[in-house]
Order: sequence, then C-alpha cells, then structure tokens
Amino acid sequence: MSDTTGDEGDGIAARYEETDGERRLTFAVGGEEATVAQNVDGYAMLKVRPGPTGDELERYYGFDMALDHAAELLGVAVADLPVPEAAADMGM
Repeated sequence: MSDTTGDEGDGIAARYEETDGERRLTFAVGGEEATVAQNVDGYAMLKVRPGPTGDELERYYGFDMALDHAAELLGVAVADLPVPEAAADMGM
C-alpha cells in the first residue's frame, strides 16, 4: 500500500507517502534529501533520516523539532519547508 502526495515551495519539493509500516515526509532540494518518518499508527516518535530509506539520525516527539532537523540537513529555513496537508498531524 502506498499513498503519495506532493507539494513544492521555494524550490523545495515535499513528498508524503504511506507504506505498510510508515508515514514518510521527504523533502528534497539541490540533490539532497531529508525524511521525517513515523509509524502508520501515528503514535511513535518521529525519526529523521537523510532520505526515505537512510539510517536514522535522531528521534523527536514533536513535529516542529523534526522539521527543524530536516531543514538543517538541507541547509534551508524551516519556514521554507512545504508541509502537505496529509502530513500536518505527524508527531505526538
């Protein structure tokens, strides 16, 4: 099962997808990626990775903190990250 939506703002692409085990929000800019992932039930901590299948770098309870880390990995401002509506409720 995969449900994918996308959004783009200020040259930053955002892709939200649901797989059998995870909800993933992946940002891409300038050839770099950062992914915020959570289990499909939506109650676990958020994992930040350097891409959808990359190794976990850090875990966060709050979506804001995970987005901040993703923005830092990409070298962009967190306010510039386009968050698709389907991903807006990620975090605990």
